[in-house]
Amino acid sequence: MNRFDRITAILIQLQSRKIVKAQDLADRFEISLRTVYRDMNTLSEAGVPIIGEAGIGYSIMEGYRLPPVMFTKEEARTFITAEKLMEKFTDPSTKSHYQSAMFKVKAVLKSTEKDLLEDMEQHIEIRQRYTLFNPTLNNTLEILLKSVAEKKVSKIQYIAFASDEVTERTIEPVGIYHENNYWYVIAYCLLRKSYRNFRTDRIHTIELTEKTFSQKHTSLKEYLANVPSYENLETVIIKVERHVMPYIQNQKYYYGFISEKRQGDKMELTFLSAYLNSFSRWFMMFAEYGEIVQPASLTELLKENICKISKHLNIS
Repeated sequence: MNRFDRITAILIQLQSRKIVKAQDLADRFEISLRTVYRDMNTLSEAGVPIIGEAGIGYSIMEGYRLPPVMFTKEEARTFITAEKLMEKFTDPSTKSHYQSAMFKVKAVLKSTEKDLLEDMEQHIEIRQRYTLFNPTLNNTLEILLKSVAEKKVSKIQYIAFASDEVTERTIEPVGIYHENNYWYVIAYCLLRKSYRNFRTDRIHTIELTEKTFSQKHTSLKEYLANVPSYENLETVIIKVERHVMPYIQNQKYYYGFISEKRQGDKMELTFLSAYLNSFSRWFMMFAEYGEIVQPASLTELLKENICKISKHLNIS
């Protein structure tokens, strides 16, 4: 990227955020801090009212705006990809807000860019196999994000994993994330007095209350970075014959899959699991073609479950 393009990109980033740190700019454009300072001086000399505070970052004086920028063809194409993803991976309310924002973005595009988007729209499709939200709700993500932003408690009715019972929970959401085809919310549960992970398709009702958070919570990024300290996770290593892999390829992610490596005609898979009993029952499905490397406790659980099944079926 030449210097002119970089300075233009820096100006756009300054307009997109309240505060921009010099180190963030250096990391994004792979330049030194000294170069960042020179670029900032260039923008200031060009009349851009930049405010710089030591130890905080740079910002643009409130009220200063440039006319709408022009997009490249490559940038314009990404809008369609993003729009398709938003259609399939968000709730109806969030999708509607995004479409409204996209109309505003498309309004500033050149005619050639608009034609490009209309043509590309017929060549991109996202296929979704799972229901990400309860079909009776249309604003799950919107309420959760509003709860996070306004620091207000949400009330939900939730069905836990392997249960048919609906329980009412009052939660203080930390943030949402998408993983293994589902949306999840990390929240402090006032009933359990601890952090819990809720899957959005199991939320049957959700309501934003006027009650403010009872305490200050860490960011979602910090929470996820320290998941092992919040959960009683145990490392599980198994080996399976390679021909079995296509049959467990999607399921493995639900049991804490971390990594895999080939060992001859077998694959060694590593997991972080908080529920060894559930893992042992899943492993039983293909145990004939696999072996447990660790932990020994998982092997014992597998034996116990096999004995229980044998007794239940009166198999000697």
